[in-house]
Amino acid sequence: MERFFENLLYSARWILAPIYLGLSFALFALAVKFFQEVFHLLPHLLSIAEADLILVVLSLVDMALVGGLLVMVMISGYENFVSQLDIDEGKEKLSWLGKMDSGSLKMKVAASIVAISSIHLLKVFMNAQNIDNDKLMWYVIIHMTFVISAFGMGLLDKVAKVDKPGKLDKL
Repeated sequence: MERFFENLLYSARWILAPIYLGLSFALFALAVKFFQEVFHLLPHLLSIAEADLILVVLSLVDMALVGGLLVMVMISGYENFVSQLDIDEGKEKLSWLGKMDSGSLKMKVAASIVAISSIHLLKVFMNAQNIDNDKLMWYVIIHMTFVISAFGMGLLDKVAKVDKPGKLDKL
């Protein structure tokens, strides 16, 4: 009976597979929005103000970072929690494939969130004259919360990897 439940629980990991496939649809939707922004920009490229162009470019960079984050979560999450990917010999293989455990994935997600938040904050600051000071303050507080959280997660990860008592002094 115990073996049956263990096998059932182990097989339940496949419930995650459609979720990771769903992330690929989210990636497709993001790509559509990316090119929609590019096509909206093209007719106005010569007449758009520099600050407005920078805001659009920052939005595009933001979408690219979110897309990279989706790919990372999708592929390494599948590989960590569902099944290893069998990439044919001679085919292009991502260098981090098979090397990213759930801890390093969590750190990359946190770093990506900080980068995305930084770009959003930069966009807000470029439009600061149209935003209330209270809202600006909250944007900075929220961004700093992401930064401190990512730093704290990194520190905890480093402390957790310490196996010997003397290594703790090197932090």
